[in-house]
Amino acid sequence: MEPAITASLLYNLVQCPKRVELDLFGDPAERDEVSPFVSMLWDRGTLYENEVLASGRFTVLDLSGVTDADENERLTLDAMRRGEPLIYAGRIRAAELVGIPDLLRFENGAYAPIDIKSGRGEEGGEDDHDGKPKLHYAVQLALYVDVLERIGFSAGRYGVILDVRGREVRYDLTAARGPKTPLNLWEEYQGSLAMAQAVVSKHVSPKGALASSCKLCHWYSRCVAVLRADDDLTLIPVLGRAIRDAMYDTIDSVSALAAIDPEAFIQKGKTVFKGVGAERLKTFHARARLLTDPYAKPYLKAPIALPVSEVEFFFDIEVDPLRDFTYLHGIVERRGGDNATERFVAFFTENESPDAERAAFSDSIAYLNSVPSATIWYYSKYERTIYRKLQARYPDVCSADEIEQLFDPTRTIDLYNDVVTRATEWPTNDQSIKTLAKYLGFAWRDTNPSGAASIEWFDRWVRDRDPAVKARILDYNEDDCRATRVLLDGIRELAI
Repeated sequence: MEPAITASLLYNLVQCPKRVELDLFGDPAERDEVSPFVSMLWDRGTLYENEVLASGRFTVLDLSGVTDADENERLTLDAMRRGEPLIYAGRIRAAELVGIPDLLRFENGAYAPIDIKSGRGEEGGEDDHDGKPKLHYAVQLALYVDVLERIGFSAGRYGVILDVRGREVRYDLTAARGPKTPLNLWEEYQGSLAMAQAVVSKHVSPKGALASSCKLCHWYSRCVAVLRADDDLTLIPVLGRAIRDAMYDTIDSVSALAAIDPEAFIQKGKTVFKGVGAERLKTFHARARLLTDPYAKPYLKAPIALPVSEVEFFFDIEVDPLRDFTYLHGIVERRGGDNATERFVAFFTENESPDAERAAFSDSIAYLNSVPSATIWYYSKYERTIYRKLQARYPDVCSADEIEQLFDPTRTIDLYNDVVTRATEWPTNDQSIKTLAKYLGFAWRDTNPSGAASIEWFDRWVRDRDPAVKARILDYNEDDCRATRVLLDGIRELAI
């Protein structure tokens, strides 16, 4: 009997089809331990769901205590037949599809699914508007709707995410998503379902692909070993699953790509590979050559003018995305290019209140503006994005124009987007600050340095107020700031 297709299976499939296959059929001995961050996400999700139910906001028929699957399914069907207003932890099934939506709400003579999530209901956008549906949420809701349709209880092709802010975010599964996204969410679901059916039936064995999210997966060590053994194209920075698959029938490995003449695959300014432009192909070829040369060194693709100032600020922030809360602004200050002058300044929220977040933001803004001639260095657009969001949230701290002035590119430089990706190449599998600074010899003090780990530490700090945990958060952020300085100095020394 084939495994059932569940909402959680589709959630994982959207992230990585290979994970679904390994979860179903992989060797458990090859699994890594679940990371503390992932465990925290599970715990926080359960805690938030319990808080919502205990709040008195909803009066529900609670089926969570019915652990026998068949009995729960029978009771859920009975409840829907009699029009129960709100059902919690019911089980619905149609053929190989099994769903356990958090809530089923009686609407328009039928039922709509609601999932309770401890994160935001949408991605992108500013706080409570302009966000877009999350595909991994959408496919879960769509599976519930599909089952409800098949058994005759669907109120329509929509569902609701009850998010961490208590907002009900409606997911219209058939709505158009814009010219750049031709498939609506229902069509995306149908594609995901077809892939899930192929994986579950073993008709398809998906290829793994290296991505930034892989490090949180319990199959990471196993997959990386296989990808390295296969010399997989996704070992090349920014060459993801879709591009690998488009090239695979012609060029199936890093070594094969390194050996080609890119011009042979370019016709009238376009390549023969869907989604890969001529310049991108040349970039991937150059990176493949770096990865296959044991003596390769990083280099500048073109001359670049990097500003020099008496005072430099190396800047990094830490954000808990589930709480949507910025808990640390860290700055390493250096004077005269002398590392001996470095000092770390941290603006940390001693609690998770809006007042604490506002105060830390205000203090950080004041410090960054305290030396108008200083150059500010940071890594990726994230800091600017978060500061725009914080300004909108706390407009009394500063104006939107002041944020734009702070991030004026003549003074404040995104080392990743403005320098690393535009002007350099590295013999590495990615261009993260961790990878490049480690390549240059920098070492983090923590044994598990990552933004995800910092979020888990902050969660512990919120619960326990352990000074050692706070120190760990600060040390990690300081090392991130110093790593940015190490990378800047390293880039200054690169040859063309």
